[in-house]
Amino acid sequence: MPAPTPKPASPADALAPAAPVICTVDIVLLTLVDAELQVALLQRDREPFQGALALPGGYIHPQEDDSAWDAAARVLRDKAGLPNPYLEQLATFSGPGRDPRGWSLSVAYCALVPAAELAAPTAGPLVLRPVARLPSLPFDHRAIIDTAVARVRTKSQYSSLPVYLCGQVFTLPQLQAVYEAVLGEPVNKVSFRRKMDELAMLEPVEGAMTTGGAHRPAQLWRLRKPFERRLSLSERGLGVGG
Repeated sequence: MPAPTPKPASPADALAPAAPVICTVDIVLLTLVDAELQVALLQRDREPFQGALALPGGYIHPQEDDSAWDAAARVLRDKAGLPNPYLEQLATFSGPGRDPRGWSLSVAYCALVPAAELAAPTAGPLVLRPVARLPSLPFDHRAIIDTAVARVRTKSQYSSLPVYLCGQVFTLPQLQAVYEAVLGEPVNKVSFRRKMDELAMLEPVEGAMTTGGAHRPAQLWRLRKPFERRLSLSERGLGVGG
């Protein structure tokens, strides 16, 4: 009796098992040093690109992280010693060519931190580089940084975002200088003061004034509690150009 003719393999049978998708988070950690916007990088301790400077990042841990945001916050705690910075989702970067290990997806986040926090011993081995003079970076980290810088500069026109680059207390001239450093151009003083009133994000520190120096004492301000991790937004942009 002749053996039964085997059934031809279906297209589905011919397909090899799909390789798992690499799923990570990357964080663009921005600060100001000498009125220049800088990004924090870490030296990679493993392949691929071992020894290269790169964005802080890591795998999403399904058993530990309730969301990609939680994964990004965990990475900042573990790798940068930052327990609670301002952190917002930036964009998703994906494709077969961004990581030599295979098809990958990264949910990118942007964090803004005062320079003093990055100089603390708990900040770990972070390396600061000006966003205008970046070294060669692995993966698509240059594109992620460029996207973050463009987002921050646009959003600074109509929100409280630059205040997260300040310390706990500051004067209005100091805050205006931060806005100007982020935007890369001067801001009209009258327009700036009007915008701060409109955003309603600040409160004076009662009885606290700057002392010393050549200028008159100035009132110290701080961020109101409702806006410590939430932006204040305005419908109109900030007047720039001096």
